[in-house]
Amino acid sequence: MGVMNELINPRVVRSLERILAAATPGGNFAELAGTSGQLEELSLRERTDLLSRALLADLPGTYAAAAATFRRALDDPDFTGWMIWPVTETAATLALASEVPHDFEDCLTLLAELTPRLTGEFAIRQLLAADLDRALAVIQGWTSHPDWHVRRLASEGTRAYLPWAIRVPEITDRPAATLPILDALYRDPVADVRRSVANHLNDLARHAPDEVVATAARWMAAPDENTPRVVRHGLRTLLKKAHPGALELLGFPPASLAVTPPRLDRNVVELPGELAFDFEVSNIGPAEARLAVDYVVHYAKANGALAEKVFKLGTSVLGPGESRKFAKRHAFRQMTTRRHHPGAHLLELQVNGVRYAPTEFLVRTGTGETLRGDLTGP
Repeated sequence: MGVMNELINPRVVRSLERILAAATPGGNFAELAGTSGQLEELSLRERTDLLSRALLADLPGTYAAAAATFRRALDDPDFTGWMIWPVTETAATLALASEVPHDFEDCLTLLAELTPRLTGEFAIRQLLAADLDRALAVIQGWTSHPDWHVRRLASEGTRAYLPWAIRVPEITDRPAATLPILDALYRDPVADVRRSVANHLNDLARHAPDEVVATAARWMAAPDENTPRVVRHGLRTLLKKAHPGALELLGFPPASLAVTPPRLDRNVVELPGELAFDFEVSNIGPAEARLAVDYVVHYAKANGALAEKVFKLGTSVLGPGESRKFAKRHAFRQMTTRRHHPGAHLLELQVNGVRYAPTEFLVRTGTGETLRGDLTGP
């Protein structure tokens, strides 16, 4: 995250200070200027919060006055990029503290004006958490906005699990609340908007899988040329979890199959290393079978327990009596996102949601370290 942290750096602070000073006659942004020397050890989120606190100290006390400054700053084309994040957070904080009722709605309008310069999806979470229905009443109107950045904000800002953003528990408690936004946008002409819709649908699938499948089925009943891709991406987690409705909707109904156990090229994988395997799937039924083929690695945890992860392998169509061989190489390397532990692991095949043939193998570190369950003993 070191490179990401530098997206807000002393040069950005100086630019923001210059722009806001020009937009605020007689304004003094001493607190903002003073943050330049405090950034080095902070994460990007912490830098954003630091600048926002400084802006709250420097700006006039009311939301309306601060919003007027930010709108004047939009006349400067240099008012763009990551300096916008602390600005949006400041606007939301002031709006929620205001006793003027309309400031809540005006702040949403301001975020829509700012989002083409850098997304307002993080700051909008404050407003959603404060009054979800009131915010959604405004956001729903953005789905027909002429600027695609604003349409994307409608979907992305209201996602249940938006990366880097604060959680809004009411969104996960009421998964149907944001579906009208997605219904309005799934056929959007801009790919970035459609991608946001698919990711939003995938987020909702964690808590409301049946409702998500029903929504996707509605879309497939009134599709355009992009709808199948949106639905596939939106149902990707349910497909991995073998949700029957998702499999059926995507064209992978139950089938009569014979699946051989995976043939491993080795029983012990030394870190870092790879495990190659292959297997065969045969259609033993009387009808054509469409296949969604996955495999599952059950990783050893530090305490010797197992934690599974599903990986996509491919799709295929087999006529009655036909067979196909599948092959894959799976890497085992230490990464920041996955820490491998030595010990017994499992490889399992999954075809159209049905699990087959768990096969055990061993992972060792480069020093030969093992855990409980070592296939070769002590």
